[in-house]
Amino acid sequence: MKTVLITGTSSGYGRETARYFHEQGWNVIATMRTPHTGVLPESDRLRVVELDVTEPGSISAALEAAGPVDVLVNNAGVPSIGVFEGTPMARVREVFETNTFGVMAMTQAVLPRFRERGSGVIVNVTSSVVLGHMPLTAVYKASKMAVEGFTASLALELAPFGVQAKTVEPGACLTTNFGRRATNGGSPDDLVPAPYAAFAKKVMDEFTGQDLYTREGDVAETVWRAVHDTTGQLRFPAGADAVRLAQAK
Repeated sequence: MKTVLITGTSSGYGRETARYFHEQGWNVIATMRTPHTGVLPESDRLRVVELDVTEPGSISAALEAAGPVDVLVNNAGVPSIGVFEGTPMARVREVFETNTFGVMAMTQAVLPRFRERGSGVIVNVTSSVVLGHMPLTAVYKASKMAVEGFTASLALELAPFGVQAKTVEPGACLTTNFGRRATNGGSPDDLVPAPYAAFAKKVMDEFTGQDLYTREGDVAETVWRAVHDTTGQLRFPAGADAVRLAQAK
């Protein structure tokens, strides 16, 4: 029986992916910064482990508790919607610490295990923002584009050792933190200076007016497909809107 470790499982894509792999009979290590009960089904095949991907000590402790792992799904991430001019650099660094450096740190921590065993799959969850151009996502997109480039090079480095690296690119989901923030009509982080207010409202109105969205289940199923794919495909758009963007690109 194989084991998957998934980061950021307290809600959204991570939670649904943990449920999906559990339903398929896998052992699941579901990690979150603040573990709490009631989020995921109770099972002897599903363990909730504390993990902050920005803390080296937390990563080491989580991997020690997890034991042997066959698949790593780097899903943990923080959204950021706002105008770049109004985004403090402290916020930029916070986004990159989780969305980019957290992915790299988790990957580097599991690689010796995978390489020595000669197998393993790393799936990095990015976003459909890498497939098109959307205003008010400059910082978020930059953090996810970095992971796309990182994964593409990593896949080549790991191929000789039988280890795979791939990305899953979810579309917009209204039930995730990012989707809720967007549909609230602006940035709860107050990252929209007054001169940009009218522009930001127009962008948000257009976003909420689109007719294609991604379901959390779309992402879970796509992660499953990416893990089992043997064609060498690197990028996997998830959800109708992401697929449309990928086809247009």
